[in-house]
Amino acid sequence: MVDAKLIDGKAFAARLRERIGKGVAELLARGGPVPGLATVLVGDDPASQVYVRSKGRMAAALGMASFDHRLPLETTEVELLALIAALNADPAVHGILVQLPLPRHLDAAPVLLAIDAAKDVDGFHPLNVGRLGSIAPGASLDFPVPCTPLGVSMLLQETLGTVAGKHAVIIGRSNLVGRPVAQLLLRLDCTVSITHSRTRDLPALSRQADILVVAIGKPEFVRGDWIRPGATVIDVGINRMAGAVGRSWLAGDVAFAEARAVAGQITPVPGGVGPMTVACLMLNTLRAAGGTA
Repeated sequence: MVDAKLIDGKAFAARLRERIGKGVAELLARGGPVPGLATVLVGDDPASQVYVRSKGRMAAALGMASFDHRLPLETTEVELLALIAALNADPAVHGILVQLPLPRHLDAAPVLLAIDAAKDVDGFHPLNVGRLGSIAPGASLDFPVPCTPLGVSMLLQETLGTVAGKHAVIIGRSNLVGRPVAQLLLRLDCTVSITHSRTRDLPALSRQADILVVAIGKPEFVRGDWIRPGATVIDVGINRMAGAVGRSWLAGDVAFAEARAVAGQITPVPGGVGPMTVACLMLNTLRAAGGTA
Protein backbone atom coordinates (compact mmCIF):
# COMPACT_ATOMS: atom_id res chain seq x y z
CA MET A 1 0.00 0.00 0.00
CA VAL A 2 1.32 3.43 -0.95
CA ASP A 3 1.49 6.02 1.83
CA ALA A 4 -0.57 9.18 1.44
CA LYS A 5 1.07 12.26 -0.03
CA LEU A 6 2.17 14.70 2.65
CA ILE A 7 0.68 18.19 2.44
CA ASP A 8 3.70 20.37 3.15
CA GLY A 9 2.39 23.34 5.13
CA LYS A 10 5.89 24.65 5.74
CA ALA A 11 6.62 24.94 2.01
CA PHE A 12 3.26 26.54 1.24
CA ALA A 13 3.65 29.00 4.12
CA ALA A 14 7.11 29.95 2.81
CA ARG A 15 5.63 30.71 -0.62
CA LEU A 16 2.83 32.71 1.00
CA ARG A 17 5.33 34.73 3.05
CA GLU A 18 7.25 35.49 -0.15
CA ARG A 19 4.06 36.83 -1.73
CA ILE A 20 3.32 38.88 1.38
CA GLY A 21 6.81 40.39 1.34
CA LYS A 22 6.30 41.43 -2.28
CA GLY A 23 2.88 42.82 -1.35
CA VAL A 24 4.43 44.97 1.37
CA ALA A 25 7.04 46.29 -1.07
CA GLU A 26 4.36 47.09 -3.67
CA LEU A 27 2.23 48.86 -1.05
CA LEU A 28 5.17 51.05 -0.01
CA ALA A 29 6.11 51.74 -3.65
CA ARG A 30 2.73 53.26 -4.32
CA GLY A 31 2.94 55.46 -1.24
CA GLY A 32 1.02 53.26 1.17
CA PRO A 33 1.79 52.86 4.86
CA VAL A 34 4.14 50.38 6.48
CA PRO A 35 1.79 47.63 7.73
CA GLY A 36 1.89 47.66 11.52
CA LEU A 37 1.09 44.71 13.79
CA ALA A 38 0.62 45.28 17.52
CA THR A 39 0.79 42.24 19.79
CA VAL A 40 -0.44 42.32 23.37
CA LEU A 41 0.67 39.72 25.90
CA VAL A 42 -0.59 39.75 29.48
CA GLY A 43 1.46 37.72 31.95
CA ASP A 44 4.50 35.52 31.44
CA ASP A 45 3.20 32.26 29.99
CA PRO A 46 6.27 30.71 28.29
CA ALA A 47 4.40 29.27 25.29
CA SER A 48 2.64 32.59 24.65
CA GLN A 49 5.96 34.43 24.85
CA VAL A 50 7.39 32.13 22.16
CA TYR A 51 4.36 32.67 19.90
CA VAL A 52 4.46 36.44 20.28
CA ARG A 53 8.20 36.60 19.59
CA SER A 54 7.82 34.50 16.45
CA LYS A 55 5.06 36.78 15.16
CA GLY A 56 7.16 39.88 15.77
CA ARG A 57 10.18 38.39 14.01
CA MET A 58 8.14 37.36 11.01
CA ALA A 59 6.51 40.78 10.73
CA ALA A 60 9.93 42.44 10.72
CA ALA A 61 11.27 39.96 8.16
CA LEU A 62 8.42 40.86 5.81
CA GLY A 63 9.03 44.60 6.07
CA MET A 64 6.25 45.31 8.53
CA ALA A 65 6.37 47.29 11.75
CA SER A 66 5.96 45.28 14.94
CA PHE A 67 4.72 46.81 18.19
CA ASP A 68 5.18 44.48 21.14
CA HIS A 69 3.24 45.23 24.33
CA ARG A 70 4.05 43.09 27.39
CA LEU A 71 1.79 43.66 30.38
CA PRO A 72 2.22 42.28 33.90
CA LEU A 73 0.06 39.43 35.14
CA GLU A 74 -1.86 41.73 37.49
CA THR A 75 -3.05 44.02 34.65
CA THR A 76 -6.71 44.94 35.12
CA GLU A 77 -9.41 44.88 32.48
CA VAL A 78 -9.59 48.67 32.60
CA GLU A 79 -5.86 48.94 31.89
CA LEU A 80 -6.01 46.41 29.06
CA LEU A 81 -9.01 48.10 27.44
CA ALA A 82 -7.22 51.45 27.68
CA LEU A 83 -4.27 50.02 25.73
CA ILE A 84 -6.57 48.59 23.08
CA ALA A 85 -8.32 51.96 22.72
CA ALA A 86 -4.93 53.61 22.18
CA LEU A 87 -3.98 51.02 19.55
CA ASN A 88 -7.33 51.46 17.81
CA ALA A 89 -6.58 55.19 17.51
CA ASP A 90 -2.97 54.75 16.36
CA PRO A 91 -2.71 55.15 12.55
CA ALA A 92 0.58 53.23 12.51
CA VAL A 93 -1.20 50.12 13.82
CA HIS A 94 -3.22 48.18 11.23
CA GLY A 95 -3.55 44.91 13.09
CA ILE A 96 -4.07 44.15 16.78
CA LEU A 97 -3.52 40.71 18.25
CA VAL A 98 -4.26 39.99 21.91
CA GLN A 99 -2.54 36.71 22.75
CA LEU A 100 -4.93 34.13 24.20
CA PRO A 101 -5.52 32.66 26.66
CA LEU A 102 -5.67 35.64 28.97
CA PRO A 103 -5.03 35.23 32.70
CA ARG A 104 -8.04 33.86 34.58
CA HIS A 105 -9.06 37.20 36.08
CA LEU A 106 -9.59 38.70 32.61
CA ASP A 107 -12.62 37.93 30.42
CA ALA A 108 -11.63 37.59 26.77
CA ALA A 109 -15.06 38.53 25.39
CA PRO A 110 -15.07 42.29 26.17
CA VAL A 111 -11.39 42.51 25.26
CA LEU A 112 -11.91 41.04 21.79
CA LEU A 113 -15.05 43.13 21.32
CA ALA A 114 -13.05 46.29 22.08
CA ILE A 115 -10.67 45.76 19.14
CA ASP A 116 -11.56 47.79 16.05
CA ALA A 117 -13.11 45.23 13.68
CA ALA A 118 -10.94 46.54 10.82
CA LYS A 119 -7.80 45.86 12.91
CA ASP A 120 -8.98 42.47 14.18
CA VAL A 121 -6.37 40.40 12.34
CA ASP A 122 -7.34 37.30 14.35
CA GLY A 123 -10.84 37.48 12.88
CA PHE A 124 -12.54 37.01 16.25
CA HIS A 125 -14.58 40.24 16.45
CA PRO A 126 -18.35 39.53 16.31
CA LEU A 127 -18.69 41.73 13.21
CA ASN A 128 -16.12 39.66 11.34
CA VAL A 129 -17.60 36.41 12.65
CA GLY A 130 -20.99 37.56 11.36
CA ARG A 131 -19.61 38.54 7.97
CA LEU A 132 -18.01 35.11 7.55
CA GLY A 133 -21.22 33.43 8.73
CA SER A 134 -23.26 35.17 6.04
CA ILE A 135 -20.74 35.13 3.18
CA ALA A 136 -22.05 34.15 -0.24
CA PRO A 137 -20.46 31.33 -2.27
CA GLY A 138 -17.40 32.63 -4.09
CA ALA A 139 -17.54 36.06 -2.43
CA SER A 140 -14.32 37.95 -1.75
CA LEU A 141 -12.70 37.71 1.67
CA ASP A 142 -12.36 41.46 2.11
CA PHE A 143 -12.42 41.32 5.92
CA PRO A 144 -10.27 39.56 8.54
CA VAL A 145 -10.78 35.79 8.73
CA PRO A 146 -9.48 33.54 11.55
CA CYS A 147 -5.94 32.56 10.64
CA THR A 148 -5.96 28.80 11.16
CA PRO A 149 -9.22 28.22 9.25
CA LEU A 150 -7.95 30.48 6.46
CA GLY A 151 -4.77 28.41 6.32
CA VAL A 152 -6.81 25.19 6.13
CA SER A 153 -8.87 26.47 3.20
CA MET A 154 -5.76 27.68 1.36
CA LEU A 155 -4.00 24.33 1.81
CA LEU A 156 -7.04 22.49 0.48
CA GLN A 157 -7.26 24.71 -2.60
CA GLU A 158 -3.53 24.31 -3.21
CA THR A 159 -3.71 20.53 -2.83
CA LEU A 160 -6.96 19.74 -4.63
CA GLY A 161 -7.32 22.64 -7.07
CA THR A 162 -11.06 22.75 -6.56
CA VAL A 163 -13.11 21.47 -3.65
CA ALA A 164 -16.52 22.23 -5.19
CA GLY A 165 -19.00 19.41 -4.68
CA LYS A 166 -16.79 17.45 -2.30
CA HIS A 167 -18.13 16.28 1.04
CA ALA A 168 -16.14 17.84 3.89
CA VAL A 169 -16.61 16.42 7.38
CA ILE A 170 -15.32 18.61 10.19
CA ILE A 171 -14.69 17.02 13.57
CA GLY A 172 -14.95 19.86 16.09
CA ARG A 173 -17.40 22.76 16.32
CA SER A 174 -15.35 25.45 18.08
CA ASN A 175 -15.69 29.12 17.19
CA LEU A 176 -11.92 29.22 16.66
CA VAL A 177 -11.59 26.45 14.06
CA GLY A 178 -14.52 24.14 13.31
CA ARG A 179 -17.24 26.67 12.53
CA PRO A 180 -15.13 29.12 10.52
CA VAL A 181 -13.62 26.24 8.51
CA ALA A 182 -17.16 25.16 7.68
CA GLN A 183 -18.08 28.65 6.47
CA LEU A 184 -14.95 28.92 4.34
CA LEU A 185 -15.60 25.55 2.71
CA LEU A 186 -19.25 26.41 2.08
CA ARG A 187 -17.95 29.52 0.33
CA LEU A 188 -15.95 27.16 -1.91
CA ASP A 189 -19.08 25.09 -2.69
CA CYS A 190 -18.28 22.09 -0.51
CA THR A 191 -21.01 20.04 1.10
CA VAL A 192 -20.19 20.36 4.79
CA SER A 193 -21.01 18.23 7.83
CA ILE A 194 -19.98 19.54 11.26
CA THR A 195 -19.58 16.86 13.91
CA HIS A 196 -18.91 16.98 17.64
CA SER A 197 -18.88 14.97 20.86
CA ARG A 198 -22.61 14.18 20.63
CA THR A 199 -22.54 13.03 17.02
CA ARG A 200 -23.86 9.49 16.61
CA ASP A 201 -21.58 6.93 14.92
CA LEU A 202 -18.84 9.43 14.21
CA PRO A 203 -16.54 6.86 12.55
CA ALA A 204 -19.22 6.00 9.97
CA LEU A 205 -19.85 9.65 9.15
CA SER A 206 -16.10 10.30 8.91
CA ARG A 207 -15.78 7.49 6.35
CA GLN A 208 -18.14 9.43 4.05
CA ALA A 209 -15.74 12.37 3.81
CA ASP A 210 -13.80 13.34 0.72
CA ILE A 211 -12.17 15.94 3.00
CA LEU A 212 -11.76 15.27 6.72
CA VAL A 213 -10.77 18.23 8.92
CA VAL A 214 -10.00 17.26 12.52
CA ALA A 215 -9.83 19.89 15.27
CA ILE A 216 -11.05 18.25 18.44
CA GLY A 217 -8.04 18.61 20.76
CA LYS A 218 -7.64 14.89 21.56
CA PRO A 219 -4.40 13.19 20.54
CA GLU A 220 -4.76 10.47 17.88
CA PHE A 221 -8.54 10.53 18.28
CA VAL A 222 -9.27 9.67 14.64
CA ARG A 223 -8.09 6.19 13.68
CA GLY A 224 -7.15 4.87 10.28
CA ASP A 225 -10.37 2.89 9.84
CA TRP A 226 -12.37 6.15 10.18
CA ILE A 227 -10.95 7.41 6.88
CA ARG A 228 -12.29 6.82 3.40
CA PRO A 229 -9.57 5.46 1.10
CA GLY A 230 -8.06 8.34 -0.89
CA ALA A 231 -9.59 11.07 1.31
CA THR A 232 -7.75 14.30 2.10
CA VAL A 233 -7.07 14.64 5.83
CA ILE A 234 -6.30 17.97 7.50
CA ASP A 235 -5.11 17.52 11.08
CA VAL A 236 -5.38 20.80 13.01
CA GLY A 237 -4.54 19.29 16.41
CA ILE A 238 -1.29 19.97 18.24
CA ASN A 239 -0.93 17.93 21.43
CA ARG A 240 2.27 17.73 23.45
CA MET A 241 2.87 14.15 24.53
CA ALA A 242 5.10 13.21 27.46
CA GLY A 243 7.23 10.09 27.58
CA ALA A 244 9.88 8.59 29.79
CA VAL A 245 12.91 10.53 31.06
CA GLY A 246 11.51 13.91 30.09
CA ARG A 247 11.01 12.97 26.43
CA SER A 248 8.18 14.79 24.68
CA TRP A 249 6.82 15.08 21.17
CA LEU A 250 3.93 16.61 19.26
CA ALA A 251 0.98 14.55 18.09
CA GLY A 252 -2.05 15.53 16.08
CA ASP A 253 -5.70 14.64 16.56
CA VAL A 254 -5.29 11.90 13.91
CA ALA A 255 -3.39 8.63 14.37
CA PHE A 256 -0.91 9.61 11.68
CA ALA A 257 0.66 6.27 10.74
CA GLU A 258 -2.73 4.55 10.46
CA ALA A 259 -4.27 7.43 8.54
CA ARG A 260 -1.38 7.77 6.11
CA ALA A 261 -1.86 4.15 5.04
CA VAL A 262 -5.44 4.96 3.92
CA ALA A 263 -5.67 8.64 2.96
CA GLY A 264 -4.76 10.18 -0.36
CA GLN A 265 -3.25 13.34 1.16
CA ILE A 266 -2.59 14.24 4.79
CA THR A 267 -1.02 17.06 6.80
CA PRO A 268 1.74 16.08 9.22
CA VAL A 269 2.03 17.36 12.79
CA PRO A 270 4.15 19.41 13.08
CA GLY A 271 4.69 21.00 9.67
CA GLY A 272 1.16 20.96 8.32
CA VAL A 273 -1.43 23.53 9.36
CA GLY A 274 0.71 25.22 12.05
CA PRO A 275 3.05 27.19 9.75
CA MET A 276 0.05 28.54 7.87
CA THR A 277 -1.47 30.17 10.94
CA VAL A 278 1.24 32.78 11.44
CA ALA A 279 1.60 33.36 7.69
CA CYS A 280 -2.14 34.06 7.44
CA LEU A 281 -1.86 36.51 10.34
CA MET A 282 0.68 38.44 8.27
CA LEU A 283 -1.63 38.26 5.26
CA ASN A 284 -4.49 39.71 7.32
CA THR A 285 -2.20 42.51 8.52
CA LEU A 286 -1.12 43.38 4.97
CA ARG A 287 -4.74 43.45 3.82
CA ALA A 288 -5.72 45.63 6.78
CA ALA A 289 -3.09 48.15 5.65
CA GLY A 290 -4.50 48.20 2.12
CA GLY A 291 -2.11 45.76 0.47
CA THR A 292 -2.61 42.53 -1.44
CA ALA A 293 -0.71 39.30 -1.90
